[in-house]
Amino acid sequence: MTDLQSRPTSAEAPGTDAAAPTRRPRRNHLVRRGVRHAIMIIASIVMIYPLLWMVVSSLRPNDEIFRNPSIFPISLDFSNYARGWESLAQPFSHYLMNSTLLVLGCVIGNLIACSLTAYAFARLKFWGRNIAFAVMLMTLMLPIHVVIVPQYIMFSQTGWVNTMLPLILPKFLATDAFFVFLMVQFIRGIPRELDEAARIDGAGHFRTFFQVILPLMLPALATTTIFTFMWMWNDFFGSLIYLTTPDNFTVPLALKSFLDTQGSSDWGAMFAMSVVSLIPLFLVFLFGQRFLVKGFATTGIK
Repeated sequence: MTDLQSRPTSAEAPGTDAAAPTRRPRRNHLVRRGVRHAIMIIASIVMIYPLLWMVVSSLRPNDEIFRNPSIFPISLDFSNYARGWESLAQPFSHYLMNSTLLVLGCVIGNLIACSLTAYAFARLKFWGRNIAFAVMLMTLMLPIHVVIVPQYIMFSQTGWVNTMLPLILPKFLATDAFFVFLMVQFIRGIPRELDEAARIDGAGHFRTFFQVILPLMLPALATTTIFTFMWMWNDFFGSLIYLTTPDNFTVPLALKSFLDTQGSSDWGAMFAMSVVSLIPLFLVFLFGQRFLVKGFATTGIK
């Protein structure tokens, strides 16, 4: 009996490694994790390759751009930036300024109109509110090509074609239903007790909105600002329809001017100015990324 009790068990037998079963799952986890990271790195390189190729092509001579598909240039030509800046009817800074004015007008219009409309849908009770909200959401499914013809006829009759008014004025009428919906979802998450406390203090709807609701809407307002900036800075179709003279061109139309369908195109200068036009987008997204994530996280949009 004593010999049986003193005999070591199989788990305690000499020469066995008790940690071996735990090492194998850990090793397999590390392998799977390494494979996932490798796949993500390869996919990231594939996705970012066109951007890297454009940046490198902006430093190549025109005759080398399409002969060398790699991202490692044989020779560098910094004159593309100087030539692209001055080769159009106006310096490229003129088109950057046009796009900046367009973006500022659209951002201000969306912030004012969409926030007021969202407050009305989220807090006010009026006849037909649900129907109007449903109709507004239905406009999200309408492609711009459906409404562009009647809009062009309307703005042509008012004499606003070849100005930025057809691109800016609709933003002051809350035509971007996506941002209205975004802000409605955000306002619905704000406790109504704050509105009731403001009403007890004698505040009306406008005072409640500007002093109570609006300061709490910073994430949603930042999200609207970033998306409006990116969409309008890159807008080509609307600018092509309404802007006809080169002096009123925005950045996308100016970049198109480098391409000549009947002659030779200055690809190097176009790629150089494309890189310049991407800098504001990167800066806006870089400094507004945390507000963008917070805005989506607090509005229930997944």
